Amino acid sequence: MTERHEHVFDDRTPGVEENEPTASVLSYTVGLALAIIATIASFVVSQTNLLWPPGIPVGLIVLAFAQIGVHLVFFLHLGSGPESTNNILALAFGILIVFLVITGSIWIIANLNSNMTPM
Repeated sequence: MTERHEHVFDDRTPGVEENEPTASVLSYTVGLALAIIATIASFVVSQTNLLWPPGIPVGLIVLAFAQIGVHLVFFLHLGSGPESTNNILALAFGILIVFLVITGSIWIIANLNSNMTPM
């Protein structure tokens, strides 16, 4: 016969305690508002003369990092508490892997370009 699992809806990811507070509607609303503000600000920076023209890429990069921070804190609930250590390490490892793949690809392409025979 089949065995029935009574706690299917009570499964939690490793590191999440049973009585850990969940996110509220207010938290998601604040995150959404900040994400919308960062998005609108990036369009304003790129489409107006608000910043000095050579400073526009720097402004957009700062706003992109702000957007990433808003998403990590308000939507992915990444905090600085001891219960978030595994999540922070997983994020850091993911960033390392992406950095290695992008850097390695650029290195390989540059090496191939320098070793090509002229046409």
